[in-house]
Amino acid sequence: MRMIHPLLSALALGMAAPLVAQTAPATAPAAAPAPAPAAFTLPALPYAPDALEPAIDAQTMTIHHGKHHQAYVDNLNKAVATDAALKGMTLEQLVTKAGTLPAAVRNNAGGHWNHGFFWKTMVPPAQAGTASPALTKAITAQFGSMDQFKAAFKAAGTARFGSGWVWLIVKPDGKLAITSTPNQDNPLMDAAEDKGLPILGNDMWEHAYYLKYQNRRADYLDGWWQVVNWGEVSRRFAAASKR
Repeated sequence: MRMIHPLLSALALGMAAPLVAQTAPATAPAAAPAPAPAAFTLPALPYAPDALEPAIDAQTMTIHHGKHHQAYVDNLNKAVATDAALKGMTLEQLVTKAGTLPAAVRNNAGGHWNHGFFWKTMVPPAQAGTASPALTKAITAQFGSMDQFKAAFKAAGTARFGSGWVWLIVKPDGKLAITSTPNQDNPLMDAAEDKGLPILGNDMWEHAYYLKYQNRRADYLDGWWQVVNWGEVSRRFAAASKR
């Protein structure tokens, strides 16, 4: 009988044996850290997008709130995140010192504050109501009558060159005044020409009215009175008068 060399026999057995892969035990990937919550968020509209018709159409409200206001919020969060000195500051703190801050913070903090104020200044036409006796008395004393006040407010709004806002404010001496500001500035800012507490404000940027009124800003200002929330404006006036 032919003898098989022991070495060849061992090799044959080794080749026949199954190969077992040596693998390291699997480990779960480390969880990514949760992103920090945004400092500022978009507030919900206090009414449905179509609630202000016919003064302001639903499409304008949807775009104005969901696109334009959201952009101010997003850009403000980005601007604040790049400056450690601004982290933790409230929106009101940013607005009041806006003149000392970078343009990205000033513009977007103003845009965020102004629009939050603007949405609350309006209600569906059936809920508009009238100014309180105290506010009516103050408006009459300052402007002659409610109609004369509205005419002066309209004149200031139509005279605002380019984009901006028109406001009714309570000045530090307690008197009412109509003023307008460029871009997203407002009367709370240290850089404002006329400072005071806003109690009423209307957006003069074209995105606020162009889909319905096109270039007819005066018509927009006339129609807007249908949706002014006089209860809220009166509440603001009462609060400002106590300061």
